[in-house]
Amino acid sequence: MWLPIRAWAAAAPGAAKTVLVVGDSLSAEYGIARGTGWVPLLGARLAQRYPNYRIVNTSISGDTTRGGLARLPALLTRDQPAVVVLELGANDALRGLSLDATEQNLRAMARRSLHAGARVLIVGMQIPPNYGRDYAQRFMQVFPEVARSEHAALVPFLLEGIAADRSLFQADGLHPVASAQPRLMENVWRALEPLLQTP
Repeated sequence: MWLPIRAWAAAAPGAAKTVLVVGDSLSAEYGIARGTGWVPLLGARLAQRYPNYRIVNTSISGDTTRGGLARLPALLTRDQPAVVVLELGANDALRGLSLDATEQNLRAMARRSLHAGARVLIVGMQIPPNYGRDYAQRFMQVFPEVARSEHAALVPFLLEGIAADRSLFQADGLHPVASAQPRLMENVWRALEPLLQTP
């Protein structure tokens, strides 16, 4: 389902640095109230601990790595981010798209972000083995491979700590409920905070 949302931003007055989130429905608050997703929660954490940073969320439900790559150049020009968080790839796998293409797209996004002067955080995902064990294993490896080759930071698995608990997901079994979002935020925060401290 393609449900574009408006960019969400939270910043202290005079904030000079942007954390740009380019993601899909897992970052776009699909099926939950606005302001309860992990990205707004991350924005609140930044406001408390790193008020010189702000969050800009450009995530779109249903987006793929190809879509993110197409959108990224304009976002880099517009927002001039200090950090780019790439949370894409799940929809590539759900559609059975070429993982070589997924990897190439993620790598191109990382390189463009780095070339624009941003630090990069790759957010990893996993899919159930019913998609095919080899495909699922290869998909899981895409994210650390790109992070390693492009010298980017990595969240190994966005849904770490909730993936096995069905009560933390909406009826579709794919999207976490609001009560699970703080855990997602913490998973991202552990990898993001060192980037905020980098000169």
